[in-house]
Amino acid sequence: MTDRRSLGDRNRVTFGTAARRAFRLDGDAVFLNHGSFGAVPGVVSDAQDEWRRLIERQPVDFMTRRRQPALDAARARLAGFIGGGDGRLAFVDNATAGINAVLGAIEWQPGDGILFLGHAYGAVRQALTYIADRHGVVLTEVPMALPVTDPDALMDALSAALGPGPRLAVLDHVTSPSALVLPIGDMIARCHEAGIRVLVDGAHAPGMVDLDIAALGADWYVGNCHKWLFAPKGCGFLWARADRVEGLHPSVISHGYGQGFEAEFDWTGTRDFSAWLAVTAAIDFIEDQGAAAIRRHNRALARDQAARLADTWNTETAGPPGMIAAMAAIRLPVAGPATWAAATALNNTLWESHRIEVPIRALDGHLWVRISAQIYNTPDDYGALAAAVSALPS
Repeated sequence: MTDRRSLGDRNRVTFGTAARRAFRLDGDAVFLNHGSFGAVPGVVSDAQDEWRRLIERQPVDFMTRRRQPALDAARARLAGFIGGGDGRLAFVDNATAGINAVLGAIEWQPGDGILFLGHAYGAVRQALTYIADRHGVVLTEVPMALPVTDPDALMDALSAALGPGPRLAVLDHVTSPSALVLPIGDMIARCHEAGIRVLVDGAHAPGMVDLDIAALGADWYVGNCHKWLFAPKGCGFLWARADRVEGLHPSVISHGYGQGFEAEFDWTGTRDFSAWLAVTAAIDFIEDQGAAAIRRHNRALARDQAARLADTWNTETAGPPGMIAAMAAIRLPVAGPATWAAATALNNTLWESHRIEVPIRALDGHLWVRISAQIYNTPDDYGALAAAVSALPS
């Protein structure tokens, strides 16, 4: 058997241009949008393919005898990486599936309240709207005006929204549109002091920030592994505090019903389990590079290049450096309406005319660009973006 240490040496890459060879991205594209759907290293794709080959060599043997031990091993490895502690962990397809499972587990009464942050992910907003429409739940949005200059302002806004009505707060660890890393531990504690349970949308956090979920104190935490943890698409997790699993069920009830939290989520019918099982290869890849080294590199690159772009365009970042990890949002120096249509049109222009893939968002009356920083990015990538935006009609 090959020693993991020798594999680690073989799979270690030099950050920057050389690291691009570890991925399968188009060679002529400037890819500044790792945050949307991630990018899978070749060794992780190969591991997923190997799981698929193993499944198809004897499907019945795998599904009935080998699947569960493999899932249990993958779950234990992931729990150790994210700091699951004595909480309970289930695989789901993505963070949105986990959000919906938690919302569906609560016995809502008309007039109950849910708090959520102003920069909540669009799919989460839709799930909350569905709960409100179906059960008469009252939604309260905590405002997040840009730019955020001080995390204390967010804490004050959250405190102002706390009261006797809300039963649940849905809080972002890292906001999707504005890319801000929030003081999530303090926010959880503030909600608990008011008697409000907390569901954390940590879609971007695994692999981006140093994560110890159990230490944060949330009631539930959902995350994606396909973004900053380098796993294949379709790999996410739902973590629940040990005393918060009651009533939690997947959207599809199948053979695992009544056999425990993990068993229910593990089997909702026949599916391709390879994305979940390949999470171990993704963690191997991260550990081969050094998880802390990846975070340091991405954080420094995102902060430096966000400041560079804001200086070049004479604009501003969405928040201070201390709230930036591997993504950052910068206000664009463009005139005209700040609408979803305008953002989409500019996104398409940058791709079609410059081969730059980067998301544009309409927030607080302005258009913002959200850059990602990954080990395959270099300052030249952001220089190309700076030049392309500066050349746009004012």
